[in-house]
Amino acid sequence: MIPKENFQEKPKKLPRNCDKTSKEKIPGVSLAQSNRYPNRFTVFSVIPTSELTERTIMASPLKRILVTGGAGFLGSHLCQRLVDKGHDVICADNFFTSQKSNIAHLLGKPNFELIRHDVTQPLWVEVDEIYNLACPASPVHYQYNAIKTVKTSVMGAINMLGLAKRVGAKIFQASTSEVYGDPDVHPQPESYRGNVNPIGLRACYDEGKRCAETLFFDYHRQNGVNIRVVRIFNTYGPHMHPYDGRVVSNFIIQALNNENITIYGDGSQTRSFCYVDDLINGFLKLMDAPDDCIGPVNLGNPGEFTIKQLAEIVIKLVGSNSQLVYKDLPKDDPTQRRPIITQAQEKLGWEPKVKLEDGLKKTIAYFQSLQLDQFRRPTNHQIQ
Repeated sequence: MIPKENFQEKPKKLPRNCDKTSKEKIPGVSLAQSNRYPNRFTVFSVIPTSELTERTIMASPLKRILVTGGAGFLGSHLCQRLVDKGHDVICADNFFTSQKSNIAHLLGKPNFELIRHDVTQPLWVEVDEIYNLACPASPVHYQYNAIKTVKTSVMGAINMLGLAKRVGAKIFQASTSEVYGDPDVHPQPESYRGNVNPIGLRACYDEGKRCAETLFFDYHRQNGVNIRVVRIFNTYGPHMHPYDGRVVSNFIIQALNNENITIYGDGSQTRSFCYVDDLINGFLKLMDAPDDCIGPVNLGNPGEFTIKQLAEIVIKLVGSNSQLVYKDLPKDDPTQRRPIITQAQEKLGWEPKVKLEDGLKKTIAYFQSLQLDQFRRPTNHQIQ
């Protein structure tokens, strides 16, 4: 007979996201993540949870991250930052309004992968985080095929949320200040519910993004998906498409060509312009925030300028002979737009740093470096 003392007591089974001593949840690791990848997030030490550090957790700080719309203006900057941090990055893009040149310098990197994919179709990948940026954002582009724009926002959200649910990934939604429509509250806090025309020309984008936010919060409440939602105000910088039809790119191209600069309305309508580097900093801070900080969070520059002021600054910085010409204001075009960023300041420690003139100088230099004949026009509109 084998002596009793030679038998080893079978260890008790602990929850997957607990350490062996305290049976408490590991800080910074969600239940979905720990259940999905138990071997990555289980601690095999007898160190009390109160003394745990990053070194005692087996989870690697490097992640597998999917960026939809990753070859676009914002997506390409985000991919660059994530690759520089050492993460394995999958860039998915259908190249409707984006350019391969935005991410060409990343193609040789061992931790970067490019997939031609439309988010209206499901995507099957194994990732830890998802940034959902896919959707045309310029009025001339999203109005070109309004139904496809709605599909991109709504079906894209459903497909990416379904992926996040399946793999236990944290997911980020790039929403927009357009959810506020033509606001009758100024400036706009996150609590403002908006003034949107649901049947207007801009509704395909405005309502599509509003519905996407609804889906994100319903997946969070119903399925426990770990979400983050930002509302992006006007952003500018290098990698903007020269033919995207937005005010900053239009003004710069017209000024560089010494053409008249077109202002819609009398130029008194206001916008707030955030430089792209500041915005990407906000993305990363929100994604790294505690799991009870899900948003929506306004990200934008609270500095407010009239469209006429912007045109005059661009003319001065370019040294152009352009003159201002005025045309009718398009229907439902917002007359004022400025974010309240108190939540971002208090919860994320974020606020924009780059002044408008400094950001415009970098953006103008970028446009001066382009060979415009190498850029495909996504739509047949003219810069005017």
